[in-house]
Amino acid sequence: MGPTSSLFGEVLARGEVAAAVGDDAWLTAMLQVEAALADVQAFTGLLEQAAADAIGAACARPEAFDAAAIGRAAAGSGDPVEPLVEALRRAVPEHAAAVHRGAASQDVIDTAGMLVAARALRPLLADLGACAELTARLAREHRDTAMTGRTLLRPAAPTTFGLKAAGWLGGLDAARRRLDQVRADRLAVQFGGAAGTLAPFGDAGPDVLEGLATVLGLREPALPWHTERTRIADLAGALGCAAGAVAKVARDLTLLAQHEVDEISGAPADPQPGGARPNGSAAGGAPATAHRRDPIAAVCALGCAASAPGLVANLLAAMAHEHEGAAGAWHAEWRPLRELLVATGSAASWLRAALERLLVHPDVMRGNLSRSGITGDPHAVGPLIDRALDAYGKR
Repeated sequence: MGPTSSLFGEVLARGEVAAAVGDDAWLTAMLQVEAALADVQAFTGLLEQAAADAIGAACARPEAFDAAAIGRAAAGSGDPVEPLVEALRRAVPEHAAAVHRGAASQDVIDTAGMLVAARALRPLLADLGACAELTARLAREHRDTAMTGRTLLRPAAPTTFGLKAAGWLGGLDAARRRLDQVRADRLAVQFGGAAGTLAPFGDAGPDVLEGLATVLGLREPALPWHTERTRIADLAGALGCAAGAVAKVARDLTLLAQHEVDEISGAPADPQPGGARPNGSAAGGAPATAHRRDPIAAVCALGCAASAPGLVANLLAAMAHEHEGAAGAWHAEWRPLRELLVATGSAASWLRAALERLLVHPDVMRGNLSRSGITGDPHAVGPLIDRALDAYGKR
């Protein structure tokens, strides 16, 4: 059961990231790599322009290729590129020899993976950015909203809800910045031929590599990285960090929403048909629990984020690629990379929904603080909040 299954997909594959890493997205990206390869080789004089034009026209029609059939045929070759190339050659029989010229299957899949990741990161970064804005607003609006501080799940020194929200902002902003840096600096073309030597292109090899990076909008690496997998590791680590930052906020929201705490709650979900809202219904809650206004979005954010550490570990464990071409470690990356993008993207989308629907109860916060018997001046934390908002450009 994958995260995009029909039964669990609405919970585990929320938002735009799941579609951005689906089979159609991967197929489109692989075809874009093949088209770019032909185009660049024509530009450098290695192919006739007519061949590149024909290949490009065929690759511009991904709907003409059957992703399911290509996937079934992949069992015979060990990857989906070979059956895709065969299908592409059938589409341009007069230029079949020019298709995939000089490339290895890993060149196509790795570069397509970078394209897929770059596109999936756009909505993920947008959701993280929206979460940061929402927590910054909470920090400003509740700068002086006194509440109980809690350590080891027990009452501690008084604080304000604004400072708690500022702490959330710090983690989300740091995770977003790191992920954005990886997107900008570490998503690179992978191209080197069968053994990473660029031998099929002679002296023109570096020009082909540079041209591919330019056409595809990816970074140009100093060397092919067939078995040097720190780019995948950097992406995995940044995604795992983002999932952790989301989980921290979602965990606090669920704890603050406990019945005996009741300091926040989830607002009702979208209107039901006819525009009526059920009185006090939960965001996505079942009828039997609708009156409780359960923090469903925060719960689902936690559920999605919880799978990220294991997926990150899988990708790190797969880094030991043998010599110039891995025997299995490369294949071991495919599923966890896709699922990690989906898990982190879904968690960020759910947290955005949770924060957008958040209802804060300052009177309950003050009452809980009073009953705790702990004294102190919570308003002294105001300068800390101001400092954080200034640091993150949210004042």
